[in-house]
Amino acid sequence: MIKNENSEKSDKEAKEAKVLAQHIRMSVFKARRVIDQIRGRSYEETLMILELMPYRASYPILKLVYSAAANASKNMGLNEADLFISKAEVNGGAIMKKLRPRARGRSYLIKKTTCHIKIVLKEKNIYGWKKK
Repeated sequence: MIKNENSEKSDKEAKEAKVLAQHIRMSVFKARRVIDQIRGRSYEETLMILELMPYRASYPILKLVYSAAANASKNMGLNEADLFISKAEVNGGAIMKKLRPRARGRSYLIKKTTCHIKIVLKEKNIYGWKKK
């Protein structure tokens, strides 16, 4: 489930586009390994990194970055070339538990972890004024 939260601030502060994906069926540690590589980078550089990474976690994060950039350009009128990832975090979600039958009538608990991924894109400001 993807939630989009856009916030418009005054002209002095930068506008930001937020996107949140909840209950992604992936380990928190595997998602953080990818998120740590893109934090603080520009939008175009982030796309290149995520498309070339060999990890399974990069695809849902790539979809989130695309979604946040589309919201920023469509809803707030920001240029995608001026965006960068100001905040990216991964938090643990609910744990799905299943029982697997074992020998002698016993059972074994299987834990399937989920995570919540939040990405915030901001517009680059150089010394307080916006590039036109």
